[in-house]
Amino acid sequence: MIMNEIVALILAVLATYVTNIPFGYWRQGVKKFSWQWFLFVHLPIPLVIAYRYLFGLGFQFYTYPFMILGFFGGQWTGAQLRKRSMTVGKED
Repeated sequence: MIMNEIVALILAVLATYVTNIPFGYWRQGVKKFSWQWFLFVHLPIPLVIAYRYLFGLGFQFYTYPFMILGFFGGQWTGAQLRKRSMTVGKED
């Protein structure tokens, strides 16, 4: 039973991470704290909640650090990809 919960948590965190990559990419291209910035930070939250239900996690306290790590990790990765894509053309 515990192994199923661990696998479900890992899958939910991975889904959250992957979902947030494009939002982090888009967020990096707009002014910080603009309405678009807030939209790209908050729009994936309903998806994260849906992943919790889809994988049967519920809202146990121990899942929050992992889900938050997946959320902000995806946002950070997307932002880094945007920064890297912007500097690739400028190296010449």
